[in-house]
Formats: sequence, structure tokens, C-alpha cells
Amino acid sequence: MVGPTARALHMLELLQSAQLRTVSELAERLDVDERTIRRDAARLYDLGVPVETLRGRYGGYRLAPGQRVLPLMFSREEVVAVFLGLANAQAASREPGIAAQTALSKIKRAMPTADAKRIDMLLGVMTGSSQYGGAAPDPAVMLTLAEAVNHRDVLDLRYLSAKGGLSWRTIHPYALVAHSDRWYLLAFDTDRQDERTFRVDRIRSVRSIGGTFALPRPHETEGHLLESFANADYRWHVVLRIRQTADRIRAHLPLSVARLEGLDRTADQGCEDAPSWYRAEIHAENLDWLPSVIAALDCEVVIDRPNELRDRVRATATRMLHTADDILD
Repeated sequence: MVGPTARALHMLELLQSAQLRTVSELAERLDVDERTIRRDAARLYDLGVPVETLRGRYGGYRLAPGQRVLPLMFSREEVVAVFLGLANAQAASREPGIAAQTALSKIKRAMPTADAKRIDMLLGVMTGSSQYGGAAPDPAVMLTLAEAVNHRDVLDLRYLSAKGGLSWRTIHPYALVAHSDRWYLLAFDTDRQDERTFRVDRIRSVRSIGGTFALPRPHETEGHLLESFANADYRWHVVLRIRQTADRIRAHLPLSVARLEGLDRTADQGCEDAPSWYRAEIHAENLDWLPSVIAALDCEVVIDRPNELRDRVRATATRMLHTADDILD
């Protein structure tokens, strides 16, 4: 080992990986004399590490429960195992947690490049795709965002749009939210003077520029995120009138897809057990998926706009009729 600090860290790793270590064992493993081991144990104790001395024939050093979380020392194999365990827990969860994500980011950021690539390869083999459902967020970016949200720091970020354009944004970050296996940043864009939702895996770089901000109002983050999806600036603005129960409509047009407004007294009073008329507004990049949704609603639906959706519904209905005729023949 090179220097007392590196040796003390190695000693901490040895103590963490066993219930008890004898002085002679530690001296042999660290290639020093027993006097040096006693000095290093005292140094760890002075740093707040709860090193206990056990005297007698089977004595030595061990770690007692401390009052705070200690720095943990892992071998390369253990780091990979811990990362994979956290990643798989995140992938299996319907609501991935920010604490687990920042832990993953810290671990991966501290890894040698070869080990980080090894983990990506293992995850690809195990799950067939990234645990995030797409491109993984950059660990350094994720950590910077989490800290900025916590401390209300103003940020500059370089963002890649869905069309491949790069832009610089100055933002006030409100929250990090996981939805459908992706991470999103809710923030106020100071240049556009409007709230924006950013996909974290599309943030290419981020830095704090000094200064803090106050939240303009309390946010229910998940609801705000879903509302931003429904109001996204896509190619088509679809308006439907639907006579169905609210629960049935939401089963096919969730909050992230459509804004829903009651049009008659029954809907206004929240009587969801009986069909009522609702107005649904949908922002969509394409219309091809909507005819099947309209059919699945199994109720009266009026298409107010656009005319192109009516054409697609007619074409779908014609194909269905031809299919039924072929079966009858």
C-alpha cells in the first residue's frame, strides 16, 4: 500500500468484509507490522469509524454499529453485484425511486470505464434493453440535477430535442419524476418564461451558474408531468365527444394522453357509474392509433376535429367490414 491513508482505507475494507480480523491477519494482509496496524486502527477511530478492540486469544478488531453511514469499501466484483441489484430493483418497480437512481449514478460514476461497460453489457444480456426503458441518464447529469432540485439551484443545460437539435437552456429545476421507465425533469425555462418537461437522457451537459430560486407554487409532480404530456406540442390536435363513464374513458385515454371535461350535469356532478358526455382533447404526433382506441371505447363518439381522423376511422371501418365479409363467405 502507498501511504497511511490508502492503507487505512484498505484496512476499513477488510474490517467491513469480516466479523472479526486479528492483528496478525491484518498485518499479513497489509504487509506491515502489528504496531502499524494498531496505529491505523486508532486513526480510523479518530475519524469516527467505530472500531472495537477485542482482547484475548481470539481477539482483534471489528466494526461496531455506528451513528452515521460509513464510507463502504467494495471490491470490483462487489461493485458490479451491488449495481446490478439496484438496477434490477429499479427495473422491476412501477415507481422507481430517486434515492436508488442517485445511488446508481454515484456507483457508476466512480467506476473504471471498463467496469461501467461491463455492467452495460450485463444489463443488456439480462433484460434485453436498458433498465431505464431507453438511453440511460448520464450519471454525472443525474447527480447534478438531484442536487439542484434539492437546493433550488439555477442551472444551465444543453438539451437534445426529439428532432436532434441542440439548445442551451437556463432553468429552475422543480422535480425529478420517473414515468414509464424514464426520468423526467420538471423545470421553469427562464428564456421562454414557461414551464417545461425535459427527458433526462436527452440532457447532454448541465452546470450550476449560481443563484437560487423559489417555487412559484406547490407542485403535485406526477400529475403535473402527466398534464405536460397531454398538452405537448404535437402535430395533431384531436377533439372528441365521448358518451361513456369516466373510468372507462380513462382506461383507454389516460391522463398522460388526454384532457377530459364533463359536458353534462351528470359528468359535472362526478356520477361515474352512468355514461355521460365528455370532451376529450388529445395532442398526438400521428393519428394511426386512434381508430382502434375509439372502437375499444365501445360507445358513442363524435369526432369534432380533425377531418383527417374521420378519414382514418372510415378506412379502418371499411377494412373491418371486408374482414367480416371474408369470414362469412
